[in-house]
Amino acid sequence: MDAIGHDTWLHACERTRQTNCIKLFLSCCCQDKRHEYSRAAPRHKRCAFPNIPVKEFTVRISRFVSTAIASAVLLCAVGAAQAEITTYTSQSAYLAAVGNTGVDTFDDLDVDAYDGPLDRFAGDYAYTVSAGPESSTLYGASDDFSDVWLSSDNRLDLISFDASSPIAGAGGFFFGSDLFGSSTPAGYLVLTATDSTGATVSYTLENPGFDSFVGFVSTDDLLTLTMTAEDQPGVWATVNDLHLSVAAVPEPSTYGMLLGGLGLVGYMARRKAKKA
Repeated sequence: MDAIGHDTWLHACERTRQTNCIKLFLSCCCQDKRHEYSRAAPRHKRCAFPNIPVKEFTVRISRFVSTAIASAVLLCAVGAAQAEITTYTSQSAYLAAVGNTGVDTFDDLDVDAYDGPLDRFAGDYAYTVSAGPESSTLYGASDDFSDVWLSSDNRLDLISFDASSPIAGAGGFFFGSDLFGSSTPAGYLVLTATDSTGATVSYTLENPGFDSFVGFVSTDDLLTLTMTAEDQPGVWATVNDLHLSVAAVPEPSTYGMLLGGLGLVGYMARRKAKKA
């Protein structure tokens, strides 16, 4: 304390709570002669770091903070690296995995041809449906003219549902229809989902019926869902009750586990810094 008196240091700390006050304290008490002041001063004013030079103390704090930040970033990176698309063949399981869901029943369509693409909504979620490459025409199909489905005009076409709103899941009831738009047995349908990371998952739905549900849920934004019957004679790929969903809201316990994990990482980094 030869370079600065006790009163001067206390006066400086009374004027500011900024970093300068902390640096001033360290420069005063973390020198060779600061021990006398630390022992003589009241307990709440004693230096808490009697044997650590300023430079070494600063480096340790910096390492601890850097380690904690790096660990948090690593956890986020691991979560991003594990992004994936999950396939569900049960409507109830799909709905349990997503948040709010909108459904397009297609009951506003007539059993007729429509020039595509069509801009539509499933609840609050906008999307565009298109067909190709043989024909861009879409077709409203039905068994009874009351419950209407969506199909294509050309059986060889791929039907694509492109999300215009941010969604995490898409699904529906997929089956085959015939030349007249009535439901018909199909050997299989191929459904493919693609998300914003470029991840793609295809699922072959074998022997689909009117109640065959398939849904896809991504950990990122889901961009596109397609369906095709490929070259099956007399079979047109058809969808009813298209579901579009946002991601499920994490439970409070999930946030608690994340915070607890970050706290544990920070504690371990601090212990390692102390041992060093």
